[in-house]
Amino acid sequence: MLKEHILVVEDEDDIQELVEYNLAREGYRVTCVGSGEEALKVARAQIPDLVVLDLMLPGRDGLEVCKTLRADERTARIPILMLTAKSEESDVVLGLEVGADDYLAKPFSPRVLVARAKAALRRTTTAVAEKGAGQTLKVHEIVIEPGRHAVRIEGEPIDLTLTEFRILHLLARRPGWVHSRDQIIEAIRGEDYPVTPRSVDVHIAGLRKKLGSQGKYLTTVRGVGYRFEE
Repeated sequence: MLKEHILVVEDEDDIQELVEYNLAREGYRVTCVGSGEEALKVARAQIPDLVVLDLMLPGRDGLEVCKTLRADERTARIPILMLTAKSEESDVVLGLEVGADDYLAKPFSPRVLVARAKAALRRTTTAVAEKGAGQTLKVHEIVIEPGRHAVRIEGEPIDLTLTEFRILHLLARRPGWVHSRDQIIEAIRGEDYPVTPRSVDVHIAGLRKKLGSQGKYLTTVRGVGYRFEE
C-alpha cells in the first residue's frame, strides 16, 4: 500500500534516481523535479507530506524555495529535509534558520536518507495528533468534543463507536489532507493493533451513514485513502 507523498527536488539525475528508488522501495509515493520553480508549483498543487530539497538548484536555490514554502500558509508545515553537498557548519545553520527540519550532506547513505525521511514524517504525524487533541472542533455542521467524546450535527447528538469517533476526529482535524489506511490504523489504535485496511473501509462506510448529509465531506481518494473535505 502506498504511504505518504514525498517531493524530491534535485537537479542531478543520478542522485534524483537514487533518492527516488530508495524512497519508492519503502512504499512512498515520490514526485521528482529538477528546479526550484517546479518544486513550488508541485508543492502548492499537491501538498506533499515531505520535501527532500537540494540546496544548489538552477534558478531559485533551495534556501529560497524553503523560505517561500514556509511563508505560504498552505505549505508552511510541510517537513523539509535538505539534501546538499554543502556541509559547512554555516550552511547547516542557515538551512535550519530558513525553515529546514533536517539536513543531510552528500555523499549520503540511502539507508540514512530513508531513516531521516521516516523520522521527519513520524514527527509530523505526532505533532498533528497532539495539536488540539482536546479542543472542541467544528467542521461544516459537525461539532466534535474530544473531552466528552461527543459529536453533534446541527445540535443533534450522533452515536459513534470509539473507533468511528477516533477516525472522524483524526480526519476532521486536518481538512483537505489525505490519510492512508495505514496512517488511520496507526493513529487510532497503534501499529500493533490487529485491524486490517478492509476494516477501515467498513468503519468509514458506517461513519458516513451516521453523519447523514455531512457524510458527503468524508471522501475516498482512490488508491490512497480518505480525507475530510474543507
